[in-house]
Amino acid sequence: MTDRRAQLAANLAKVEERIAAACTAAGRKREEVTLIVVTKTYPAEDVRILSGLGVRHVAENRDQDAAPKAGACSDLPLSWHFVGQLQTNKVRSVVGYADVVQSVDRGRLVTALSKEAVRAGRELGCLIQVALDADEGGRGERGGVGPGGVAELGDLVAGAPGLRLDGLMTVAPLTGPYAGREPAAFERLMDLSTDLRRTHPAANMVSAGMSADLEQAVAAGATHVRVGTAVLGVRPGLG
Repeated sequence: MTDRRAQLAANLAKVEERIAAACTAAGRKREEVTLIVVTKTYPAEDVRILSGLGVRHVAENRDQDAAPKAGACSDLPLSWHFVGQLQTNKVRSVVGYADVVQSVDRGRLVTALSKEAVRAGRELGCLIQVALDADEGGRGERGGVGPGGVAELGDLVAGAPGLRLDGLMTVAPLTGPYAGREPAAFERLMDLSTDLRRTHPAANMVSAGMSADLEQAVAAGATHVRVGTAVLGVRPGLG
């Protein structure tokens, strides 16, 4: 456990240096960017170590892994973010532990999240997942709504009981006009964020950037970066 703690501490320090340097290069203050550590596939023991090292935001993408892990770590001062594609039959479970769902991409999901948040007596933060590989009103290969669907979905979330519209999220696309053009993709997301904030000023969270491209996301203006591999390493057999 001591070796694992030392490894995670060293990795966290390197990621922190990268974020700090990216903020300096962009003329931003370090506190403007929040690190979310993506703990998917890693055990609750790692989450506990990370919490002891000062991490306050963790993310998961599969409810069947996240629910027991969040339960095992319920005593820790953590905010849990759900970042994977979410099926409506998993909504009740996810609302039980998630503080923010970053992958809201369709009206049916908004309705289900609202129903369960009200039932649980919770306010759930929601990000609209933007698919930059989709047509204006289409759906992305890895979930998300096309840019043309953001405003309508944002209004739906903002008006739904139990839900709070926090902002936007994207994953750098593998196909389409923004494939391999992370800076342009993140700039497009920031433009969409500006548009959304005209109607919903409090929806100022922009979640973008991962281990490989966090610098480009910070340069564009992201408020949150989601980093997994650079902190936790690559698990054997996962590539």
